[in-house]
Amino acid sequence: MKRLNGIKLKHRKNTENSATVDFPIPGKVRIPMSMHMGVPCQPLVKIGDTVAVGQKIGDCDAPFSVPVHSGVSGKVVAISDYQTVMGAVCKAVEIETDGLQTISEEVRPPEVTDKESFIKAVRASGSCGLGGAGFPTHIKLNPKNEIDTLVINGAECEPYITADYRELTEDTESVMGGIEMVMKYLGIKEAKLAIEENKPEAIARYTELTAKIDGIDVITLPSIYPQGAEKVIIYNSTGRIVEEGTLPADTGVIVINVSTIAFLYRYVKTGMPLVTRRLTIDGNAVGEPKNVRAVIGTSFREVLEFCKTETDKVIKLIGGGPMMGMSIPDMDMPVVKTSNAVLAFKTYDDRKTSSCIRCGRCVNVCPLGLMPAEIDRAYKIKDVEDLKKLKVMLCMNCGSCTYVCPANRKLAETNQLAKMLIPRK
Repeated sequence: MKRLNGIKLKHRKNTENSATVDFPIPGKVRIPMSMHMGVPCQPLVKIGDTVAVGQKIGDCDAPFSVPVHSGVSGKVVAISDYQTVMGAVCKAVEIETDGLQTISEEVRPPEVTDKESFIKAVRASGSCGLGGAGFPTHIKLNPKNEIDTLVINGAECEPYITADYRELTEDTESVMGGIEMVMKYLGIKEAKLAIEENKPEAIARYTELTAKIDGIDVITLPSIYPQGAEKVIIYNSTGRIVEEGTLPADTGVIVINVSTIAFLYRYVKTGMPLVTRRLTIDGNAVGEPKNVRAVIGTSFREVLEFCKTETDKVIKLIGGGPMMGMSIPDMDMPVVKTSNAVLAFKTYDDRKTSSCIRCGRCVNVCPLGLMPAEIDRAYKIKDVEDLKKLKVMLCMNCGSCTYVCPANRKLAETNQLAKMLIPRK
């Protein structure tokens, strides 16, 4: 089978052998009501209320939404407006912690006996895609189409990030238990745990664990970015193509991040909802790169200082990886459900853009065979019909085109802006 195009990146997995360290409970947390794709939640608490660990503090009646829980015990001191890195505004619940970490009476293992009760439990857990996209997990696991293959995304192809690798390494019970649980309740007969070849220890371990289990296979993928992108990992694991305008479920496949599936197993076992996040802290401004488990709502500044970061010298702060991550405008913004890494840099090469030299490198590396330079041209003249013909909606915004462009053109950004010109159904 022909592999899709991509690029070779320096892995920079400086923290791959760094066991996860628990960050101390902060004095105060700020928990946004929107940390997932879909409709933001509304606060269920008010100023002055006492809350406990695992207590639901936000929810919404909309199907495309997930509840929000507190990871600390303490007192609600404010309900404020909060602007996400995407620019959207939602409410945030601010809690002064009491240091007791009292567990809420709401925390108890759910009763799961069939698919319906399992999907209900998944929503109650507050789970969304922990690979960074934040898609509500209960929606993903309940498609209208029949699913025959589950792909577990353990690629983690971005430089620096090792949070998923530590999940694979530190909690094999939850990873394997989560895979078998999802297969059981969704009636899926085949699962593929897809891991990049730069993680040989994880590949060997899970190959051993799955050797005597029918239906679960470990797939070794080349270390080529963007191997972990949904369309790419589906094709490279199953040979199936997700056509424009369709979902993975339309091809009979569900893709779920390895940290997400491990969390679901722990939730069904303990009843503790999604209130903490493991994230990689790295970059040339970080004195002690680490994998840190922090309560959701903890400020990035505190976590960075915990890792001996020269915060006064940081000129570039990225949430996620350097390829698809988002710039963090304020160091005091909180850790959220989709946080898997924070990269802090005290030097940053912001190169100047020049004219396109028509070299074709962007076309050669695009995993989906798009023509970024032509999309750029069509966007500038606002030619919507041409943008449709050029299949701009297929773009995954992986940034490969921008990375290889000798003229330093911001092609991936243009692709995203071009998508906004296409009328949505």
